[in-house]
Amino acid sequence: MTHTAELVVRSYECDSYNHVNNAVYLNYLEFARMEFLHACDFDYKGIVEAGYYLYVTHIDIHYKASALLDDKLFIEVKPVKLKSLSGEFSQKIYKEDGTVCAEATVTWACVSSETGKPAKLPAEFFVEGLQPES
Repeated sequence: MTHTAELVVRSYECDSYNHVNNAVYLNYLEFARMEFLHACDFDYKGIVEAGYYLYVTHIDIHYKASALLDDKLFIEVKPVKLKSLSGEFSQKIYKEDGTVCAEATVTWACVSSETGKPAKLPAEFFVEGLQPES
């Protein structure tokens, strides 16, 4: 499943060069991943209540073009790997005209809240949307 979230650049996200600060793109990616999980009916609160966390373990981001105040942005989220302990998303941030601002690969892992160690994602949380498209 591929999901696209939308947002408009806010003034406080811009730096002294009047474009979105690089660190803000990580917030955009996080926002879109949570929107993705909602869209595929992943029970995020339920997994936490069951004693597990989903941690981001690695982000590889490539900045391509600047986003500016009031730009409408689209953040695409697509699962590309799913294993028993972890997974990987491909994400792309682009403007209304199709200009790509950033591309990222985000790796996550399931962790036991009790031990703090990697743990298998419980079967009930393997929702269909997490499966990479063939």
